[in-house]
Amino acid sequence: MGFIADALARVKPSATIAVTNKARELKAAGRDVIGLGAGEPDFDTPENVKAAAIAAINEGKTKYTAVDGIPELKAAICAKFKRENGLSYEPSQISVGTGGKQVLYNALVATINPGDEVIVPTPYWVSYPDMVLLAGGEPVIVEADKSTFKITPEALEAAITPKTKWLIFNSPSNPSGAAYTRAELKGLTDVLMRHPHVWIMSDDMYEHLVYDGFEFTTPAQVEPKLHDRTLTVNGVSKAYAMTGWRIGYAGGPAELIKAMAKVQSQSTSNPSSIAQWAAVEALNGPQDFIPANNEVFKSRRDLVVSMLNQAKGLSCPVPEGAFYVFPSCAGTLGRTAPSGKVIETDEDFVTELLETEGVAVVQGSAFGLGPNFRISYATSTEALEEACTRIQRFCGNLK
Repeated sequence: MGFIADALARVKPSATIAVTNKARELKAAGRDVIGLGAGEPDFDTPENVKAAAIAAINEGKTKYTAVDGIPELKAAICAKFKRENGLSYEPSQISVGTGGKQVLYNALVATINPGDEVIVPTPYWVSYPDMVLLAGGEPVIVEADKSTFKITPEALEAAITPKTKWLIFNSPSNPSGAAYTRAELKGLTDVLMRHPHVWIMSDDMYEHLVYDGFEFTTPAQVEPKLHDRTLTVNGVSKAYAMTGWRIGYAGGPAELIKAMAKVQSQSTSNPSSIAQWAAVEALNGPQDFIPANNEVFKSRRDLVVSMLNQAKGLSCPVPEGAFYVFPSCAGTLGRTAPSGKVIETDEDFVTELLETEGVAVVQGSAFGLGPNFRISYATSTEALEEACTRIQRFCGNLK
């Protein structure tokens, strides 16, 4: 259809949303489906956060706000960055958007010129390359080590050209759960120090979801000299179980933040005033539920890794963080599913798994790295046990 913009032909719909919708459709048709596609905690939003939102409604805090965040939330974000990351920002260096996705997109739209390159390590969150394309840039895909799902300093160095504008960095990672140690991150920041034209977009959305005593660090914290060309992005969605509230935020140089506000002023204007007041309470209020939730996530991770590694043809590394595993299904390729279909790709694997056993997962090729698939273990232990039992059965029945 000639009426639709050519730019949209360059991008794909979100694969994670697609698999969630497919699972919903099958459930509505009466199928017994376990959906492991959505990256969303199954915990409820904390009571104090909900109470703050209700109070904001009752107090009439329901009007338009400043385009990129109320002063109280910007102050809470400044305090969070200082307290947890050792990063100093002024309110003029803080942007608040309708979820982390909008913050990332605003930054790309505000900075990308035609032909600019953005380095995107694999496996990547499905939206990164397509947001770069929509902004008019060119994603440069750098393949990670398949055993660690992390890129090396050498691979980063080789990908940088005079056209490189950004490195998009995500640790802990969606989809792999891999997280970079301070030493591994220092290796990357040392490379970036040699290329002053390259900026860093650090997506720290899973910062608080780390296990086994792992110490989270962010690029501007590891190398303070990168502070003035780093956009440190975070939000309340994952750690605070506030996905539907849609509040993301970032700290960065004032000039960039101002440009991002300009983009937002002509697209959505301010995020929900009520969700902003809830986020103030989330950041300033008690944090003790986070380690408690993490204990639950860790036990689920251990269960899923153990059961998947007992499935014929699968191999699942132990991730350091987030709430995903990213097992390889290379050992199932070339085998025949109960339907008679030969499994040739990870997409074949996830399609046949859904049709045969009613388990919805996302193919690794959607994240730029296969043959793998992503499972979100942010659901009940009972559902995970049943899903992994079905996956074992499916793999065992391949001919």
